[in-house]
Amino acid sequence: MRKIPAVIFSLWLLLPTALAAGLPDTVIPGGHTLGVKLFTDGLLVVGIAPVQTDGGLLSPAEDAGLMNGDMITHIQRKPVSTIPELQSITDALRGEALEISYIRNGRMLSATLLPAKAAQDGQYRIGVWVRDSMSGIGTFTFYDPESGLFGALGHGINDAETGRLLPMGSGYVLYSEVESVRAGQPGSPGELKGAFRDDRRYGHLLRNTETGLYGTLPDAEALGPGAHGAVPVAKGGEVKTGAASILSNVSGDRVERFDAEIIKIFPAENEPRNFMIRVTDERLIGLTGGIVQGMSGSPVLQDGKLVGAVTHVLINDPRRGYGIFAESMLRAGQAALDAEAFSAAA
Repeated sequence: MRKIPAVIFSLWLLLPTALAAGLPDTVIPGGHTLGVKLFTDGLLVVGIAPVQTDGGLLSPAEDAGLMNGDMITHIQRKPVSTIPELQSITDALRGEALEISYIRNGRMLSATLLPAKAAQDGQYRIGVWVRDSMSGIGTFTFYDPESGLFGALGHGINDAETGRLLPMGSGYVLYSEVESVRAGQPGSPGELKGAFRDDRRYGHLLRNTETGLYGTLPDAEALGPGAHGAVPVAKGGEVKTGAASILSNVSGDRVERFDAEIIKIFPAENEPRNFMIRVTDERLIGLTGGIVQGMSGSPVLQDGKLVGAVTHVLINDPRRGYGIFAESMLRAGQAALDAEAFSAAA
């Protein structure tokens, strides 16, 4: 078995939606961490870097108008999605002009640039830093055994440099374990520190959205030992202020229930802040300081129902954070499942 160090996904606020008809009335709540391996749909430009040549600094990408956040999709009219593919095509042309197609703010654009020969190693470069994948740890929110659909994180996976939602080409989830915790302090968010196991791969990812990460699992094994039984899903109007609980995996592979309190429900015009939650469990506060990075997606239960997921910690008060309604995640997950079925049938 080989353990892979993992990045912890940060917590973000999300856009809620209403529960659509036809969604499951009950789901299995999560709480266990999951390892995520996501491959982008193209190459995301995360930096512009001049190339040191024998004749001085050249910046082919900047001269051609490329910017951070652009998604390179084709080179010489051929699809490209990995860094080795980019380098291989560039090297093969040995300095000849490249035609690049890329997406910026939803628009398909193109540019022609002349690669520069690097003085250091003689390779031809276009002067960009790009990302083709990302890995990290988050938390399962729910699993529907009828359809195999799962939802996690409660927010999208954004690129750390550009802050933009990563367009997903493919991906999968792996079993993970929490190895240690850096407790949160006012002004300094904490985080779960762990690793995921590449010998225990489960299911595949369908979509990375602003409301969460969605995919399918063959069964509930990925939810960890002692996974909870199915519970009803609360509609937004059923969520109220008062006692609640959080399911979270903050040590090893154990999912535990911690006391919390929903202290505010936000009106529709205040979206995407669906509700605010406060950790009241002294044991969790002692372990983590409250809500920490990596707990994003932790299910929130109230009156025996899944009401939502923890998504965001308040930096100056790690005992408090925001949550998204479970119905919002279920609707987004069902849309991802429907799109996959439509694509397969086309």
